[in-house]
Amino acid sequence: MNPPFDRRHFLRSAATAASAVGGATVAGERARPRPPRIKVGQIGVEHAHAEKLGVYRASEDYEVVGIVEPDERLRERAAERAAFRGLPWLTREQLFATPGLRAVLVETHVRDLLEAAEACVDRGLHVHLDKPAGTSLPRYKRILDAASDKGLWVQMGYMFRYNPAAVLLREVLAKGWLGEVFEVHAVMSKVVGPEDRARFAEFRGGIMFELGCHVVDLVVGLLGAPDRVTPFSRHSSTSDDGLLDNALAVFEYPRATASVRSSALEVEGFARRQLTVCGTEGTFHVQPLDSPSVRVAFSKPRGPYRRGYQDLAMPRYTRYVDDAADMARVIRGEKAPDFTPKHDLAVQEAVLRASDMPLD
Repeated sequence: MNPPFDRRHFLRSAATAASAVGGATVAGERARPRPPRIKVGQIGVEHAHAEKLGVYRASEDYEVVGIVEPDERLRERAAERAAFRGLPWLTREQLFATPGLRAVLVETHVRDLLEAAEACVDRGLHVHLDKPAGTSLPRYKRILDAASDKGLWVQMGYMFRYNPAAVLLREVLAKGWLGEVFEVHAVMSKVVGPEDRARFAEFRGGIMFELGCHVVDLVVGLLGAPDRVTPFSRHSSTSDDGLLDNALAVFEYPRATASVRSSALEVEGFARRQLTVCGTEGTFHVQPLDSPSVRVAFSKPRGPYRRGYQDLAMPRYTRYVDDAADMARVIRGEKAPDFTPKHDLAVQEAVLRASDMPLD
């Protein structure tokens, strides 16, 4: 099972995380002059993660030039939020005409994500695309292919990619310390209120499509594209909104299985969000995922770790800070993307299969 990512870049990311844990610094890097800021804009404020723009505003890597949102109601609602306050509201053409614009965050409603991303790539712009990558796998592939042909990157907004526990797990797997992985279990749940339930119910995939996709990304990153995905989705609420709010998907591989659960009903669901990876030489358990706590067991001493179970402290982190920093390095040509178009396409296909949605 060979995941479609670049392990060399993952190991570099892991080394960075390890330095953060130990408090290491490099004086030469601190003294290096900072390159010019990258001009970035945002299309849309309706996505659940649209306020990540605040990360880019706080970053020394970026200059945020403005936001596109044609819906006046959404503009008024967003105008006083800290992530958007004081920024100019632009038309799409005004944004695209901004001198020196290099990248765009696409944070529209899910139904509009691919149209906006394609428009950006057509204009020669890098894209940060929020999840999931729409409902049309062929159109998503076309966008990725067009971006690759132009030397552009479409970075996906899955929020656990640079979680320090996920970074450490990739390092442990790359070193072979877990042996042959035979089982993965992931849970991504919360209580979803009536307004969001109505929005999620627009898509046949329900909660798996909207929320479970985050951990599908982790599973595919660990094991690669599955041979088969079997979805089991249910409407378990007493509400009559039709949302498939209780979902399980089983991923099959030649020597492994993975289960992904996602629910819109779980009380204190954030606390039970988890990822467990079992191999022939060890087990790696993360819970909760959002503020990660790690418990590992090894069959024998490995590097700094002893045999048996032990708890590992993870550094505090803010979602999307590392994603934004990594995108800046890619745009400047300092490194290749850690997550390739091949990986992202495999994730989207797996998300659609797990959500029992068509691939055409």
